[in-house]
Amino acid sequence: MVIIDNFCNSKPEVINRIQKITGKTVALIQGDVRDKVFLGTVFKQHAIKAVIHFAGLKAVAESVANPLRYYDNNVMGSLALVEVMTEFNVKNLVFSSSATVYGFSDTKPIPETAPLSPFNPYGHTKRMVEQILEDLSASDSAWNIALLRYFNPVGAHESGMIGEDPNGIPNNLMPYVSQVAAGKLKELSIFGNDYPTVDGTGVRDYIHVVDLALGHVAALNVLDKNCGLLTVNLGAGHGYSVLELVHTFQEVTGRAIPYRIVERRAGDIAMYFADATLAKQKLAWQTQRDLADICRDAWHWQSQNPQGYS
Repeated sequence: MVIIDNFCNSKPEVINRIQKITGKTVALIQGDVRDKVFLGTVFKQHAIKAVIHFAGLKAVAESVANPLRYYDNNVMGSLALVEVMTEFNVKNLVFSSSATVYGFSDTKPIPETAPLSPFNPYGHTKRMVEQILEDLSASDSAWNIALLRYFNPVGAHESGMIGEDPNGIPNNLMPYVSQVAAGKLKELSIFGNDYPTVDGTGVRDYIHVVDLALGHVAALNVLDKNCGLLTVNLGAGHGYSVLELVHTFQEVTGRAIPYRIVERRAGDIAMYFADATLAKQKLAWQTQRDLADICRDAWHWQSQNPQGYS
């Protein structure tokens, strides 16, 4: 296995922990996916058969504030990668896409055939890369490409050795809850409790990161069978409310999560969850871990690594 990373939002220590967990040696090469000369050197030195493309910036608010950085990194980086893959005749690719390509979908659950209408620069970059890969597949049948649309990846590896280590105050719910539980943050703000849901708080489809990783393994196996272009949702296929997540976290960890209800955020919607049928049919994959597992493993990571990878 070869991992390329520029470490703009990750830590080299992760690689050491991957090797401890798996017992396998990982070749780590520091560099930027936009650098075609660098990529060419990597492909010359290693017998690469398939690529899993995770190299993207992913903070929605940051993409709104600095869209050019997102288009440069996410779109131009993807173009550079597939151009070098073409040069070296490596035509098996798994792309890390996102449910944000659906925008404010009225369909519940959301199938892969739902209209695509991303509403922020991050979502636009994911959809742009999807379109590039769709056109590439149509132009050359030798390509096998899996577009994996993630819903809400959360949790951590059950060992507590690998987890989410956000820079600064977390933007996402689970690491924020974990840091409140650890006393690093005072309380959780819940944006609205008057939605038409089970308890008035927003409902989202949360998928354990280990289930997500196994979805990529399943996609690689399908690529080996010359699948052509495959677009699938990776989600649990059902949603949990914010309060359900908070209460479950408290139950499985014994840690109190103080919270307060504040006004809705502009652009938030009541419910958002996947139709995960196609992943089961095409990848023989479905989630195996539930909300209790997600909360337990997230807290195990947080409690064992209070300063993250530092």
